[in-house]
Amino acid sequence: MATKTWKLGEVARGGVITAEVTKGKVTVIAKEWDSSTGSRKSSNQSNAKEMYRLEVSTDGNDIEMQRKITLWLEEEATSYWADKILEWILAKMDRKKRMFW
Repeated sequence: MATKTWKLGEVARGGVITAEVTKGKVTVIAKEWDSSTGSRKSSNQSNAKEMYRLEVSTDGNDIEMQRKITLWLEEEATSYWADKILEWILAKMDRKKRMFW
């Protein structure tokens, strides 16, 4: 399992986005910034309160999975960060190239 947290602050709703990639599922979580640990980007946000969650199976169509994640991330953050987070997710997935034609 691969996990990464982005501390985006005002760029994202809540300020923190965490992505978890496992063999059969991708989970993306929007969290509310934990102000008790500070307002700096270096502050520990591991106990940040979860606001929203998206879980997508990696067993189906890759294009559909990417579309769902991108649309959800664009609602939570900017399109720039949606692209960067999706890029990280795809790099961590154990997937085979599939031909659709």
